[in-house]
Amino acid sequence: MLLVGAAAIGYAQWSRAITDGDAALAAGQLEQALVSYRTAEGRFDRIPATKQLFAADYNHVITNQLWLMYRLGRFDETIDKAERSPDTASPHFWSGLAFFEKARAEEKPDARLGWLSRAEEELHRAVQATPTDWDTKFDFELTTRIVTELRKQPKTPAKQMMQLLRPPTSTSKPVRRVG
Repeated sequence: MLLVGAAAIGYAQWSRAITDGDAALAAGQLEQALVSYRTAEGRFDRIPATKQLFAADYNHVITNQLWLMYRLGRFDETIDKAERSPDTASPHFWSGLAFFEKARAEEKPDARLGWLSRAEEELHRAVQATPTDWDTKFDFELTTRIVTELRKQPKTPAKQMMQLLRPPTSTSKPVRRVG
């Protein structure tokens, strides 16, 4: 009993950065939360066996880091982090969203199509990893439709990219039926 109690106290102290990150996130302090999660990840990295022993906590730390970097608009960092993250942290989903946002900001049509194609690939992988996640499916289908339309109309300005999803409307008035 004494050994179990000591181990529990030790783990609570060791995982304090996770608790601090969660508290900062709940308080809306995104930068502080990111710092705390990075500290926690560093502890996991120093003792690699803990990544398997406490897999749920490790995945929580990595997933929250990806979300925070994306939310803070650090898309390149999100993509880099996702490349090194375990599949259980949904790295393809977050990198797909980051590529999509990079495409939305890109002014050059060829580069925009390149970013969107990468987003489509990553989101496709995310759908394969979690086929029952409707949010991921929606994002993948949205990206696929935009890529398809952008290939038809490559000179579309970045600010009008989302309008490609709307069906063209006719300028003539609808025929009024009587009787």
